[in-house]
Amino acid sequence: MSNGTSNDFSGAITNLMDTLGKLGQQQVEMLNNGIKTGSQMIEPLGKTVTDLAGNMLNMVNQVLQSVSSALAPKK
Repeated sequence: MSNGTSNDFSGAITNLMDTLGKLGQQQVEMLNNGIKTGSQMIEPLGKTVTDLAGNMLNMVNQVLQSVSSALAPKK
């Protein structure tokens, strides 16, 4: 009897450890997926910010050229 109880207890411990291992693995996979999703969201945002900064610099350049030509003495 004691041998059967010992085997049941050993099997229960093995199943518990397998379950804990699977839970840990799923948490790591969820973290990896979260990091991938975050980087996929940041990539287009970075491109948009870069484009916006370039457009703003072009606008400032055009404004400065307009002010320069307005202030320049006419010949």
